[in-house]
Amino acid sequence: MTEIWRLRDGVTRSISAENFTGAKGAGGMATEGTGAWAARELGQGWKVSPSILLPDGRTATLADIAGPGIVEHIWLTTDRGRLRDLTLRMYWDDEENPSVDTPLGDFFCNGCGELALVDSDMIVVAPAGGLNSYWPLPFRGRARITLENHSGADVPVYYQVTYRLRDVPADAAYLHAAWRRANPLGNPAVHTILDGVRGRGSYVGTYLTIQPNAPGWWGEGEIKFYLDGDGEFPTICGTGTEDYFGGAWNFDLGGRYGTCNTRYTGLAQVLPANQIYQPGQRFGLYRWHLRDAISFAGDLRVTIQALGWQDDGRYLPLVHADVSSTAFWYQARD
Repeated sequence: MTEIWRLRDGVTRSISAENFTGAKGAGGMATEGTGAWAARELGQGWKVSPSILLPDGRTATLADIAGPGIVEHIWLTTDRGRLRDLTLRMYWDDEENPSVDTPLGDFFCNGCGELALVDSDMIVVAPAGGLNSYWPLPFRGRARITLENHSGADVPVYYQVTYRLRDVPADAAYLHAAWRRANPLGNPAVHTILDGVRGRGSYVGTYLTIQPNAPGWWGEGEIKFYLDGDGEFPTICGTGTEDYFGGAWNFDLGGRYGTCNTRYTGLAQVLPANQIYQPGQRFGLYRWHLRDAISFAGDLRVTIQALGWQDDGRYLPLVHADVSSTAFWYQARD
């Protein structure tokens, strides 16, 4: 646990619709905004601009910060039914291509189209749709965070990006996140979570959604980490999907899936919750490698098999499954 009573280097700033730049002493100064009508009898300083309206087809810059510093917390809420129709991107130090590029919902472990509450160290989703990220986001020259709306409708966006301006240690790496989806998965029934990573870094987390589209148990597949030149076979090979996400024995608690939220692992969502082993069910799972980060020195590839179980005791490749994943990793810039 961080010793919060110790004095910390740097100064804290926060960006929201009430202070678009995060400037010192500039919060709550708005005279126009989405709350202006509600505050018409109260005036400046009374929640005049608590949010923005993001039009369909447009991209909003939520934060543009001159460094060095570390983003320490992001809170955001919007239309809960459109979390996969908004794209979150993060750019470090004037890079042209984003290091984080995922659907908003999948970054916050909500990729199944219905709200999932999450209680973990890095991601918290609170009633009734408060999205919280506690991933440390170091940057040296600049941090830019954007949100693109391609949902087909205008959406409200309430947000707060809190950061600390301070020197960044020389060994601090940059957070990356990448999203992939295969629907249907096809043959072979292997989903690539991450590929094409070159350099030094640490793999720190996985969020996975799966709809097996076949009856029975769906989580026999092994996750595999190919490190630093591995060929056909990986250095790290798991023993099953539920095992990797911290569970066991099909998550089956006497004929019902046992959902859980823990600091580092979870089966956060089962839809519908009152069924088991049905082909159309959807599942959302997360695993944070905070105490067991997977280090790589040259390259990294991560895959997971979509593998079910047949009544006669054989495995069943889930070639018709709908599988998506979000990979989280820190990477150095050498």
